[in-house]
Amino acid sequence: MRNEQALAESRAFSVRRIPLLRPLGWLSKGWSDLWRCPLPGLLHGLASAAFGALLLLLARDRFWLLAGAFSGFLIVAPLFATGLYNVSRELERGRKAGLRTALAAWRPDDTRLVSFGLLLGLAGTGWVLTSAALITGFAGAPVDSPADFLRVVVLADRGYLFEAWMLLGGFLAAPMFASSVVALPLLVDKRISVLGAVLISWRVVMEHPAPMALWAALIMGLTAAGMASALLGLIIVVPWLAHASWHAYRDLVATTDLDSQPTRSW
Repeated sequence: MRNEQALAESRAFSVRRIPLLRPLGWLSKGWSDLWRCPLPGLLHGLASAAFGALLLLLARDRFWLLAGAFSGFLIVAPLFATGLYNVSRELERGRKAGLRTALAAWRPDDTRLVSFGLLLGLAGTGWVLTSAALITGFAGAPVDSPADFLRVVVLADRGYLFEAWMLLGGFLAAPMFASSVVALPLLVDKRISVLGAVLISWRVVMEHPAPMALWAALIMGLTAAGMASALLGLIIVVPWLAHASWHAYRDLVATTDLDSQPTRSW
């Protein structure tokens, strides 16, 4: 019964067609939102960088664990930025927004985000454990530092450990991306079940494989750059991508008759 209800919910929304390069427009709008209301975004980014620093501190000599933890960050990061979707929504409506706006997205009587967060957290934890088991079980030598990971895993003379690691990571990350790419902003914006939002998110990806592949590549590239800059870049990258994700949702999902009108090409 619940599955049928979720399917009916998902069919109440239509997916709009977008051109290939539209994700660049989302980044432009997200950048604008970040600096129109910088405090909530920069605090989110600072918290993300601090979390990354904590991981480094706790597992500085266990890069076999860090490799999975940092790549797993991509799976759960959209949940942490949920409040910023609310900020972008208020800015879009011409209203003032601030830290209280971001906190208001987490309503105590709304368990949908918590439920979805648990699912993402389980997926992220599963990948961390899988990554650690793969590297410690099949690497030719201990992997305790980034240099060890490069030498023993990426540039290994024998076997296909790095290829297997990447393949398994992509096998998990791809469905997580497809399930959440517009689901979280939709859950913030509309009263819809988690399954209904996930079904719409999958429709978006299936109907726009090329633009969404570009969007995924931009997310991974910018996040990697943020991590490579001693994590300081995450202070900007995390809120930037969060605000941009709101505009991705608004461009892709028609929620009213007005929204279903064609959009301009980027």
